[in-house]
Amino acid sequence: MSSSKRIPTDGGTSFGHNPFAALSSAGLPPAPENPPAANPGGASVPASRLVSSLAPPTAAKPAKKNRGRVDIIREKAGRGGKTVTVVRGFVGIGLPEKEQLAKAMQKACGTGGTVKDGQIEIQGDQRETVARILTEASFRPVFAGG
Repeated sequence: MSSSKRIPTDGGTSFGHNPFAALSSAGLPPAPENPPAANPGGASVPASRLVSSLAPPTAAKPAKKNRGRVDIIREKAGRGGKTVTVVRGFVGIGLPEKEQLAKAMQKACGTGGTVKDGQIEIQGDQRETVARILTEASFRPVFAGG
């Protein structure tokens, strides 16, 4: 095994093309004066202060955009007497986001549910909880039907 080829570890040669070699830091904001790793005395800096020091001073939080009206309906017809809360009328969101909303509703209500034909169905009469979740997601929920 004395004839095995050794790889130098002195950092002399690189293994290939470095895609980050051509990047420069021109135009980036300056680094904080006391980064957490170089903070003397070991006192920790709150994350909110770090974020605020990195953000431009004129940046303000954008207001939450109203994402449109959605109807919350309680249905029993054609379901064997079982009550189901149906949310329909979504505009501009895809199936993955509807599935995320449905999962959050199921978890909050402690029941099952699904996404069918572009609408969310949650088992039971869960209109109030579903409305709260939709409001937090910037939708305007409206109770429709019986």
